[in-house]
Amino acid sequence: MDHERIAVLAHEKFPDRAKTALGVLRYGDQEVCAVLDRDSAGDRVADHVADVSDAPIVSSFAEAHDAAEGDLDALYIGIAPIGGGFDESWRADVEAAVEGGCDVVSGLHYFLNEDEDLAALAAEHGVDLIDVRRPDDDLSVATGASGDVDADVVLTVGTDCSVGKMTASLEIVAAARERGIDAAFVPTGQTGIMIAGWGNPIDRVVSDFTAGAVEEMLVAVGDDHDLLVVEGQGSIVHPAYSAVTCGILHGSMADGLVLCHAAGREVVHGYESFDLPPLADYVDLYEDLAAPVRETAVVAGALNTKDVSDDAAAAEAVTEFGDAVGVPAADPVRDGAERIVDGIVDAGVGGR
Repeated sequence: MDHERIAVLAHEKFPDRAKTALGVLRYGDQEVCAVLDRDSAGDRVADHVADVSDAPIVSSFAEAHDAAEGDLDALYIGIAPIGGGFDESWRADVEAAVEGGCDVVSGLHYFLNEDEDLAALAAEHGVDLIDVRRPDDDLSVATGASGDVDADVVLTVGTDCSVGKMTASLEIVAAARERGIDAAFVPTGQTGIMIAGWGNPIDRVVSDFTAGAVEEMLVAVGDDHDLLVVEGQGSIVHPAYSAVTCGILHGSMADGLVLCHAAGREVVHGYESFDLPPLADYVDLYEDLAAPVRETAVVAGALNTKDVSDDAAAAEAVTEFGDAVGVPAADPVRDGAERIVDGIVDAGVGGR
């Protein structure tokens, strides 16, 4: 539902470890009336993040309801911790939301509908618990149909997890539309699904059906647009998440790849004993792995420079990144994604 009035739960994690909250604030159609974070209560979103919709930061759902000065439609769980678990310190706010007549939208691996207490409370108050990470029941194996859709397909791929693949995807779609290209975003993760209102949560899909879940989405919308930008997940070298990355790579049968990286990242996030390979190696890794299913190429790069404070240093980092991977590059948030779209179009991808 568009233009919901919502509160977003991000206790003790906002903004640096609340990727879902930031994604909804930056790209969602929802009206965010408050963010819940006990550590920063009393501040405003704008005190911490400059380029997203502003809202008060409060310590509880009751305060969020007061700040909204009117009915709230939903509480969104704006945190996606490693493992996707439910923190019991959130329960009081989730219960208060349900009792206040709000739906609760969650991207956790922990399904709220399987929590007997929350499910009973939701039924009592006539609200929905929406587990966006619950896959469709009718998914199946891929057939290769992604290669037959009318649209060109671009996939964002990463050097690591949490480098900005979703952000890059959404910014590429926006920049392509500005250029008159009929582009659409294909969400594969919980935050993208919350923003777009549809999609398949690929990291929760049975392994045999991963490529098929991507294919299903492309077939559903591929004849309605000229360019589909598929949100990538994980990294092909990630010790935990490489399987979902490969499934999306093969399932999308992409015509072009956009390599995403975080400036200064040298080790795997959360797995610091694993070093990242040289940047140029990723080009060969992704292209060679895709080739038996679909010949493709890295056509542009997206560098996340949010941890680089100086604009000149960020620009230099983008230049070095582009040189290392041999393609046009930009920070899609800092610079806009026009140069990335240049790389896509110049490679002959981006609508027929």
